[in-house]
Amino acid sequence: MPSITRRRSGGADRRLTVEGRILATTERLLAEGESFTELGVQRIAREAGVARSTFYTHFADKTQLLLRLAESLTDAAFGIAGEWEPAKAGSPAGDSVGLDALVSGFREIIAIYRQHSGVLAAINEVSGYEPAVRRFWRARLDQFLARTVHVLEEEQRAGRAPQDVDIAASSRLIVIGGERFLADHVATDDGSGDEAAALELANTWWYGVYRRPAGQEPPVG
Repeated sequence: MPSITRRRSGGADRRLTVEGRILATTERLLAEGESFTELGVQRIAREAGVARSTFYTHFADKTQLLLRLAESLTDAAFGIAGEWEPAKAGSPAGDSVGLDALVSGFREIIAIYRQHSGVLAAINEVSGYEPAVRRFWRARLDQFLARTVHVLEEEQRAGRAPQDVDIAASSRLIVIGGERFLADHVATDDGSGDEAAALELANTWWYGVYRRPAGQEPPVG
């Protein structure tokens, strides 16, 4: 009996191969220090071993190309952060588990940012003048921000996070501030400070928001 499973056509396979080669080539050039603004389509196509017309068969323009690279970066990094839970229900060691998992998560995120540092630099470079890139990055941050708000609300309802935490303000601080810190850290640190960065980020999130000591009077003055 003949199989009814549909196989991907050879043309589709070749299309994915060409797209992957263009994406990988662009990321390599960015990692080598090329400015995305100055990196022309002709150069990308030549380095990828395809015709300029082939590039435009797969990508409308360089902005779409960067958005594809940015999507891969955010899927990986924000996916790790989005899976973290402050405490595991029913675990007597819930607090320590939550903090340890947060440190581990930041280690992984820093590694991803380093792996895609050229793309991250390009996003920061292009966001200043390209609204589509700026909107994309902000939309991804807003998705993670919304999840953080939800998690904090759940933590407060469960009595694990103190009631004096301002959820909206603290969520913006740790999400947007944390993302800016990570970008700056990867751009300026040679990797020797990655462990300290992961530890300090985790402790700032944990003790500044999720497990802040309750009942403290705000500073006067």
